[in-house]
Amino acid sequence: MQANDANEAGFIARQLLCHMSGKPWEQLLADGSLYAPQEVCDQLPFLAVRVLKGEPLAYILGEWEFYGLKLFVDRNVLIPRDDTCAVTDLAIAAAAQMEGKPRILDLCTGSGCIGLAIADRVKNARVTLADVSREALAVAKKNITRNHLGARVSAVQADALQQPGAFLGEFDLIVSNPPYITAREMEELDDSVSKYEPHLALFGGDDGLKFYRAIAENYKNALRPGGYLCFEFGMGQADAVCDILEKNQYTILERSRDYNDRERAVIAQRKDD
Repeated sequence: MQANDANEAGFIARQLLCHMSGKPWEQLLADGSLYAPQEVCDQLPFLAVRVLKGEPLAYILGEWEFYGLKLFVDRNVLIPRDDTCAVTDLAIAAAAQMEGKPRILDLCTGSGCIGLAIADRVKNARVTLADVSREALAVAKKNITRNHLGARVSAVQADALQQPGAFLGEFDLIVSNPPYITAREMEELDDSVSKYEPHLALFGGDDGLKFYRAIAENYKNALRPGGYLCFEFGMGQADAVCDILEKNQYTILERSRDYNDRERAVIAQRKDD
């Protein structure tokens, strides 16, 4: 086993043990001389088998941390990834400069990770989480409750590929991490993704850009003049996404990179009519 593999195995083992015992790692270290309860001993081999079959750790644990928030996750939503911090950073920075009570829409919300991070960091923001999947919305609603953000965050069903319903109203900022995997890339996904994570949240059409075209055009009606549209995108898609935005009368303000130094997000402003 390589060093990185050994480090990852150790991390997974610690996470499983903490999860089953209900104790933080520091307490487990302090209790190292104590026997583990029998139910923990009985369950750990079954969890280990799930790991060895390739099931993502987040689904086994039933939760994952993103932007300092502990989020419930299951196989109806994508696992929040560090890559998504890039678009979240852009959205938070823009929302923090807005006066009053800015309205934010997190479209294709999944677990709600982006919108909830915005609400947690921007205390005057009013955030709507939207997804076409009822199962994903159920997860997002659990995370609203889990993080005590129900006073400022709501969840509604909305299709990113269709014109938004009038009931949504008008937003100061729309942020989205839409499906962007191409048809070819779908065939090459790692088993840990293709066998477990929802394809509805992954497949972005033949060229991976279907949702960007739809949102840039259709959801312009849900964005106030001068409002902001913020996208995450896949590797190599930056120029194409920016071109879509510019063709729909948005001004590109900033393109941002993720922790791996790959272009990952953009924020643009709707031109006044």
